[in-house]
Amino acid sequence: MQDLHPVIQRLFDKKGLDRKQIENFLSWDLKTIPDLSSLKDIKKASQRLIEAIDREEKIGVYGDYDVDGTTSCALLYHFFKMLGVETDLVQPSRFIEGYGLHLSSIEEAVEKKIKVLITVDCGITNNEAADLAKEKGLDLIITDHHKDARETMPNAFAVINPNRRDETDAELKTLAGVAVAFALSVQIRNDLIAQGQKIPSIYSLLQFVAIGTICDLAHLSPVNLKLVRHGLKLMKDTQYPGLRAFFTADELQAKTIPSEKLAFHVGPLINSKGRLDHPELALQLLIADNADKARECYNHLVSCNQERKFIQSEVYKEARDQVLRERKSVGTDSEHLITIVYQPHWHEGVIGIVASKLVETFKAPAIVFTNSEHDGIIKASCRSAGTLDIFNLLKQNEHLFIKFGGHKAAAGLSMPKENLQEFIKNMNEMLKNVPAIERTRMDFYDLEIEASEINPKLMRDLDLLEPFGMGNEKPVFKMKGVQLDSYDIMKEAHVRWSLSKEKTKLKGISFNYIGKYEAPAPEAIFSTQNLKKEDLSVYFTLGLNRFNGNESIQLMVDRLEFGF
Repeated sequence: MQDLHPVIQRLFDKKGLDRKQIENFLSWDLKTIPDLSSLKDIKKASQRLIEAIDREEKIGVYGDYDVDGTTSCALLYHFFKMLGVETDLVQPSRFIEGYGLHLSSIEEAVEKKIKVLITVDCGITNNEAADLAKEKGLDLIITDHHKDARETMPNAFAVINPNRRDETDAELKTLAGVAVAFALSVQIRNDLIAQGQKIPSIYSLLQFVAIGTICDLAHLSPVNLKLVRHGLKLMKDTQYPGLRAFFTADELQAKTIPSEKLAFHVGPLINSKGRLDHPELALQLLIADNADKARECYNHLVSCNQERKFIQSEVYKEARDQVLRERKSVGTDSEHLITIVYQPHWHEGVIGIVASKLVETFKAPAIVFTNSEHDGIIKASCRSAGTLDIFNLLKQNEHLFIKFGGHKAAAGLSMPKENLQEFIKNMNEMLKNVPAIERTRMDFYDLEIEASEINPKLMRDLDLLEPFGMGNEKPVFKMKGVQLDSYDIMKEAHVRWSLSKEKTKLKGISFNYIGKYEAPAPEAIFSTQNLKKEDLSVYFTLGLNRFNGNESIQLMVDRLEFGF
């Protein structure tokens, strides 16, 4: 193992990792991941699909409308294309069919003469659709990673899900939906090779695994770290026109694509179309076979994302003001256990992002309701805070819901509007019994460092820790005794900070800082420091600013605080 920058070594020491554990964490070795072929029903599904290929039966792929579902559809499209097989791709609309596999989806597949339908990133709770498929003679192969939450599993031809009730490999339970689709592709390829066929490598498909895993906030377990690392490495030389469209020439010249690019640029763009109307154009981008088609789809997503940002900003402001009014009416001394807000006109496509922003703002779990397409029925997106399992809390209230599903950190539900007040009361009562540290988003830092320790070696070694995401968050540093020399406000939202410590000059930036809840104004920080001569601490992550082919280190500033 190479010599690591002292800051990186201190990070590992703080986590209590020994040399062998550090080597395992930094490993890229795909041969050490658990056996994907051990997933239940995967061999059965593979044999049925090979049979369908041999018989020239029509194969359909049905995916969710988010990033995980869209990348899963694209992955299977490209995989079957490698085999010379055309597939029918189907995604539901968030606003017409809604999440999951529906009876109408089965009817549509039968009408199209599809003989085998593969779901990706959905299906594990759609028992009724599975029953109809069986009745209609349609072989349904469910690939999913969501919790197996119904009394019984769907009676499908095959159910491949690391979180089905009888799976035992704990590490595979962290796989995103796109990784389950990849596992099925690996199995089919291996089975075809065993039959004596020559099948091309599917290594390039890990690019889609990387995007879906990071953007679906899958836990970055050792298996996911390895899969995503390889996907990111491949992406800078990607041969997929649809993926190239996301990156600038400078980004494609870099050593690797950072995971933050996926989380904050690629993912939101793919998601934007499904949030506002039908997700089809995002999928068309990912399967585009030429640069012109890819650029056309990409430009459409960019404009769609701008619209999404505007709508999201309006809904967030209204939701935040609703919380502040309610807190004022009950008195701010009472503990804020959970944020539950509702307005009938809020756009359903952005309530999940708004819930996440409310968690950041009020440091508590958040549930955002709006009207559904059915009279008297409201639906919500839920986001957890801290280590709280929001899914289990919801399960204790499932008698109030029409349906619900999701993960430990995020979930969705629909219910009669008349049940809302009882639901709010129940959630508050239950959370009173949960320790605050488990249900609160904490402002924390990983390590205190000195200005002199920030150098190119530290940046290179931070890259070794990639990808960053759920379960492997980017390290947050603290630096004490900092001087704020000056600041600039950009586009009325962002702040560029000029900082120094002793003789070291530091450049920092805070995006969307102006108007941030409870954040002190830059002029207040500057004047307080000069008047009172108080010590200033800065909390930040580290990033690279690329401009005109040049790179410089900058602090991505989360907050500035007085005192130690």
